[in-house]
Amino acid sequence: MPKMKTKSSLKRRFRKTASGKLKFNVAYKRHCLSSKSTKMKRQARGTRILSDADTKIVRQFMPYG
Repeated sequence: MPKMKTKSSLKRRFRKTASGKLKFNVAYKRHCLSSKSTKMKRQARGTRILSDADTKIVRQFMPYG
């Protein structure tokens, strides 16, 4: 059997935690920041954990991750 391929976009967007959950960076923090509120920019710092329902979908595209 040939190896299954990982979706290349997911390699960059998600990382696995030690407990097996998926973490990701928050969106909308790259440019045009002057038009965004301070609250939005503050809450978009750091990373978040992906929900359980979305994790099942993403894991299908990451067979070895």
